Amino acid sequence: MPDREYSVTIEEIGAVVRQARLAQGLRQDQLAAAAGVGLRFLVELERGKPTVRLAKVLAVLNALGCRLEVTPPPTGRSDA
Repeated sequence: MPDREYSVTIEEIGAVVRQARLAQGLRQDQLAAAAGVGLRFLVELERGKPTVRLAKVLAVLNALGCRLEVTPPPTGRSDA
């Protein structure tokens, strides 16, 4: 299976989560409770652990009022 390049990394998502959490004055345990995820999961997400579950990532983003956007590739791109 070839290596893939992504336009965003899990490390970048983790950094955004941490920045948003701190900007809202939340502790990790508070955000974990608000998102319905475990504290360990949130710590791993903020550290950029590559095996986190997307559904839980989305729950954390939702609890912060953030959203993840997925956009289609430019027209004419044929690498699918």
